[in-house]
Amino acid sequence: MSSIRDERDLTARANIRNAALRMFAERGHDAVTVREIAIGAGVSPALVVHHFGSKDGLRAAVDADAVASFDAVFAEFGGEDLAQVLASGEVTTSVAEAFARSFPHGSPLPAYLRRLLLTNDPAGAAIFGRWYAVTRRVLDAMVEVGAAAPSEDPPVQAAFLLVNDLAVILLRNQIATAIGDDPLTPAGLDRWARYATAVYARGAFSPPSKEPPS
Repeated sequence: MSSIRDERDLTARANIRNAALRMFAERGHDAVTVREIAIGAGVSPALVVHHFGSKDGLRAAVDADAVASFDAVFAEFGGEDLAQVLASGEVTTSVAEAFARSFPHGSPLPAYLRRLLLTNDPAGAAIFGRWYAVTRRVLDAMVEVGAAAPSEDPPVQAAFLLVNDLAVILLRNQIATAIGDDPLTPAGLDRWARYATAVYARGAFSPPSKEPPS
């Protein structure tokens, strides 16, 4: 009997956390009440408090679970033999591609990441800092195997590339409207990646002509 009750408690806890994640992603932490979360999870407000103590406790649990999911996206970039893996072509170097593969369509996690990064949330700042450090390591390894050109300003290079990838996630809805494809679906990502690769490899602009106009 005890094991059945424990299993039900775990299921209820996960349902509450998932309902809170979706609501927090859509409306922000401050705009959502414990009662609304309870209704979304199909439980009583008292059960929310029983499992998490308060809305702040629930938010901490949601943050911890979401951050673990986000960091798992980057796990493939941080191996000890990174240069060797990069040389083999077996690792994804695009954050957007990793997100598209890891989080199915309809997942609230990309929208939750957007809120964390764009509201000066401490959890978002910590995520960005860790991902920036990993991006530096990836670029150093790519330079080592000849897959990237050395930069005169590696910190800016790493930040630039990371921000460009994150923009696809943060501006997902606006990009989808503009190009007619969700950039985190296979079709949209393929279009985006082909152009981004061309820009990174060959540049986006032609140098100004030195010839005087005729």
